[in-house]
Amino acid sequence: MKIYIVIPAHNEEENIGTTLSSLVNQELKPSQVVVVNDNSTDRTSEIVEGFTQQYSWIKQIYKKSSDKHLPGEKIIEAFYHGYGILGEDYEIICKYDADMVFNSNYLLRLSRHFKGNNRLGMAAGQCYIQKYGQWILENPNKDDHIRGGLKAYRKECFLEIGKIARSIGWDTLDELMAQYYGWELKVDTSLKVKHLKPTGFKYSPGTTQLQGVATYRMRMSFLLTLIIGLKHAWLKQEVRVFFSYIKGFLDAKRESLPFIVDAKQGKFIRNYRWRGILQRFKTK
Repeated sequence: MKIYIVIPAHNEEENIGTTLSSLVNQELKPSQVVVVNDNSTDRTSEIVEGFTQQYSWIKQIYKKSSDKHLPGEKIIEAFYHGYGILGEDYEIICKYDADMVFNSNYLLRLSRHFKGNNRLGMAAGQCYIQKYGQWILENPNKDDHIRGGLKAYRKECFLEIGKIARSIGWDTLDELMAQYYGWELKVDTSLKVKHLKPTGFKYSPGTTQLQGVATYRMRMSFLLTLIIGLKHAWLKQEVRVFFSYIKGFLDAKRESLPFIVDAKQGKFIRNYRWRGILQRFKTK
């Protein structure tokens, strides 16, 4: 299968070489890899250049974006900057982070999943982080969600969902839209990906408020936003997360911000979320 990979990178001198080495050593090589060097001021460019000189299928392009922290927005703009030079002759398009390490059989196993199921729209492994001297599952409660740094889409699915939304919450919306259009998702728990630089959690009212904005723009209800806010506040052990979610939702509603899904899609999202909540209660 023809696999294209876009890797947005900003000051990743400590990790990008390891990430690219793991892709070079794949049993099934990607057809093209584009590293989008987004305003890096360290040795990222030099390190990537070393790979581009050895492998014709690896390219580096440059993007100069704002130094302002714009959750979700900057990384997606960088992705599209790279996607724009790839052309349309691909079967699988991936958006990978610059701090991931893949086992040598990762892309081969991924391709087999796609080949074995024509309705498989998205697939990935799971992220592991190093803690207390060992590699542990990064999000043990999220075995049904494909991490934003590990996205791989079948071309037909990618185009049908409208590609990636230029909005915070894009890495949830893509999965919801894929299922809305009848595509299946696959998280292969046996495919372990090392995440070298996990973001961790530092409370940021601006970032968390944007999550609340995203729930509104996806046409979720206020009650659903309350539940989602409570869940994330509990997971992060930070009560301010809850209030930031609510503020973001109410601000977006007051300002009548445009929705990023239509009414029918919004109804599907609400029903899907409620089914998930009820299912969790049934299994407890």
